[in-house]
Amino acid sequence: MIRAALVILLLWPAQAAATCKLALVLALDISASVDNAEYQLQINGLADAISDPQVVEAILKPANEYIEVAVFEWSGYSQQDLMIGWTRLDSPTAIANFAALLRSHKRPNGYLATAVGKAVEFGGKLLRAAPTCKRRVLDVSGDGVNNIGIGPEYFYGRGDLDGAVVNGLVIRGAEPDPLTYYLSTVIFGPGAFVVVATGYPDYRRAMRKKLIREIQPKLILGTK
Repeated sequence: MIRAALVILLLWPAQAAATCKLALVLALDISASVDNAEYQLQINGLADAISDPQVVEAILKPANEYIEVAVFEWSGYSQQDLMIGWTRLDSPTAIANFAALLRSHKRPNGYLATAVGKAVEFGGKLLRAAPTCKRRVLDVSGDGVNNIGIGPEYFYGRGDLDGAVVNGLVIRGAEPDPLTYYLSTVIFGPGAFVVVATGYPDYRRAMRKKLIREIQPKLILGTK
């Protein structure tokens, strides 16, 4: 009995010391260029990617760390809709429940313009309200350039994303090609990067790659 009590006391500090290693906001493009089939590929692709065994392993290691995730959809100047608020992913069950919640989500009405700048502003607000974590990252997925309102550079200039990193996931296929725009204008902060999907059927692979890189930045230290 004494020995068992000693083991519990030895384990308790490690359990109590669990910390959040990453606050991650996922911003999904649902503008007029994204049809319903592409929307489902995006939602299910994200759910598949976050459930991937390598991504789950990245989230849960080391054992005393976890991540917090929030997801929103963005489109026109005033359309930024929170899908899932801040959620702690600290177990396989929590991750599976998060993926199931994504799959059950229904697309809101409205097929509007592509306000990348306002998406960045909304993501910055979410990050400022995030639980305390070692790093803060906004991840913007999109298939087009900003075509309404102020661009991301305005919000970076006034300090909305200071201390955070903004990465991009570009879905190619539209004209003008959004890749150049994301590389020059959207990504922000030290080590920021863009992952490219060749189309919506490739979204799952690209998201999986990006999540691993964001959750385990030490694996890509010194690259961009």
